[in-house]
Amino acid sequence: MSIGLNKITVPNAGANSNEGLLMPKLQYRFRVRLINFGTGTPPNYELTKQVIDVTRPNLTFENMPIEIYNSKVNLAGKHTWSPVTLNLRDDVSNNVQAAVSAQIQKQFDFAEQAAPVSGQDYKFRMDIDILDGGNGAIEERTLDTWALFGCYVTEVNYNTLAYANNDPVSITLNIQYDNAIQNPADVTIDGPLTNNTTGVGG
Repeated sequence: MSIGLNKITVPNAGANSNEGLLMPKLQYRFRVRLINFGTGTPPNYELTKQVIDVTRPNLTFENMPIEIYNSKVNLAGKHTWSPVTLNLRDDVSNNVQAAVSAQIQKQFDFAEQAAPVSGQDYKFRMDIDILDGGNGAIEERTLDTWALFGCYVTEVNYNTLAYANNDPVSITLNIQYDNAIQNPADVTIDGPLTNNTTGVGG
C-alpha cells in the first residue's frame, strides 16, 4: 500500500505542501560525447564507450570590492571555468589511444615542432549528458546536458602499470574550455553537435 508515502519528504509551508520525494538523478547514468576531437568531426562514440568517469564544470567568480566611504560593496567580477577531468579505459584496439594522440598532434606537431595558427584548428566540443536509464527498445532520454565549448587538452596522464593491480589501463585527460552552458531536458543549445566552438580564436 502507498498510504503515507507522499509524506516521506521535507514539509513546506501550507497544509498540502508534501507531494512525495522526487526521483534523483543517478551518478552512473551519464554519457560523454566529444565532437571534433582528434581526427573526426562527428561525436567519437568509441571514446564515449570507454569513459570511466568525468568531473562536471566548476565556476568561480572573482570578487570585486568597491570602496565606499565607511564601508564597501562586493560585486561579481570576471568568472573562471575550472578544468574538467575525463578518465578513459585504453582498449586493445588502440582506438582511445589513437584518438588522444590525434588530438594532441592537432594541438602541437611534435615532429615538426609546429603550432596551429588559431584555436579553431584544434579546439573541440564536449557534452556531458545525464540520462534516465533507457536503453535498447526503450529509448534513452537526456535529463540535462553540460555543453562545453572551445575545449582543448591541457594534460594527458597515461597512468600506471602494475602486476598487483586488476584495474584496466587508463588514460586521464585534463580539459580546459572557454564556455559552458547547462541545457535543460530536450533543449538544444547552439545548433547541431558539429558546431564545436564559439568566440575569438575558437
